[in-house]
Amino acid sequence: MKQMVSEMTKEELRQIIESSVENKFLEWFSDPDDGLVLRDDFLKRLMKSKAAVERGERGRSLDDVARRLGL
Repeated sequence: MKQMVSEMTKEELRQIIESSVENKFLEWFSDPDDGLVLRDDFLKRLMKSKAAVERGERGRSLDDVARRLGL
């Protein structure tokens, strides 16, 4: 049933807006990769990279980046 906004109650309009905003947030912030499995070779590279960052061999601290950008 089509209904003009001018014919809606405040509650009906509020529900439509709330539903639209919720759907847009779900679209923006949901994880499209949720439930997918990482390949073993990619997972190994990822863990190796993470370990290098933790040892300080790779990456920069947030303070260093902020300093370089003058923030």
